[in-house]
Amino acid sequence: MTQKRDYYEILNVNHDADEDEIKKAYRKLAIQFHPDKNPGDKVAEDKFKEATEAYEVLQDSEKRNRYDRFGHTGLDGSGSDFGDFGVNLDDIFGDVFGDLFGGFSGGTQRTPKRGRSLQYNLDVTLEDVIHGKEVTIQVPRVESCPTCEGNGAKKGTSPVRCPQCHGRGQISQSQGFFTMSRTCPRCRGEGAIITEPCQPCGGRGVVRNTRDIPLNIDKGVDTGFKYQLRGEGEAGVNGAPPGDLFVVINVEPHERFQRDRNDLITSAKIPFVQATLGGNIEVDSIDGKEELHIPPGTQYGAQLRIPNKGVPHYRRSYSGDLVVRLEIETPVHLNAEQRRTLEEFAKLRGESHQNEHGGFWDKLLGRHEDEEPE
Repeated sequence: MTQKRDYYEILNVNHDADEDEIKKAYRKLAIQFHPDKNPGDKVAEDKFKEATEAYEVLQDSEKRNRYDRFGHTGLDGSGSDFGDFGVNLDDIFGDVFGDLFGGFSGGTQRTPKRGRSLQYNLDVTLEDVIHGKEVTIQVPRVESCPTCEGNGAKKGTSPVRCPQCHGRGQISQSQGFFTMSRTCPRCRGEGAIITEPCQPCGGRGVVRNTRDIPLNIDKGVDTGFKYQLRGEGEAGVNGAPPGDLFVVINVEPHERFQRDRNDLITSAKIPFVQATLGGNIEVDSIDGKEELHIPPGTQYGAQLRIPNKGVPHYRRSYSGDLVVRLEIETPVHLNAEQRRTLEEFAKLRGESHQNEHGGFWDKLLGRHEDEEPE
């Protein structure tokens, strides 16, 4: 009989190696010498068998203790001789590779699977996010079949245990010294089959439907804001919960107002006399008209604020401001009297409208020195 090698030597670990070190060493060898990776290679198959035998002993504290005290002779009759019995690698692989590949299971038996989550992009107006609004969205989704209540079987019947895998979802096959498992081809791993399928869903347990879902648009939300509606996604499988629905907000551009966080920006034109002397004007707001005071000496491009007339802060009781950018209108097509009056005004200020460095007219029009008059 061929002398067996030391199990610690096979796995290349020390005699005081802990469970994690032994598992890590075996994992490395199992990946390297697995028969599926080395088809027809007898040497690789023998090394795989040798490493699996060593791991099967050293990972078991009782067997390892006997082996440490008495060597291979201490394992006689204990089930360490791979030539005399079959080893179910599902158990070993589930222990060693479960953290990498999600586990090797003896049967899925109609494993529950959570429904898929959905995303819905919703366009709203600026008025919607200022005042708030309740809307109804139409969402196409997969739902549990109401006729069979999601089990896929004809009403009055139920799925039956798969006769090929006996409800395990997988079938086992012996290949020499070990036993391998694969997904049952008849039930596709479900562990059960449907003999009389539900007609509306074709045995799938789910149907496609368009559902009306109400949604409250909160004041102050902005583009990119996301609502999560739990349980409003697609139906789960085999009793698992449905997914969620994510509604992503897109605020459409407004023709009169520009949003800057919670402020609204607009523009208004005023006569140059009013910019000079001051006064009150009416400006457009999102809700109608607002009165705005123009201070004397207001310059072109000045920004004046009307408090609390912007966009509400999300879930707060206050709002941003309405910001008004002022544009000063310069009079055109002056008659002779109007022109003389303005020239006299310029003289009283000690300015000449013909000043080569920029006189009254240039200052009034806001022109730079290098700009030509119209």
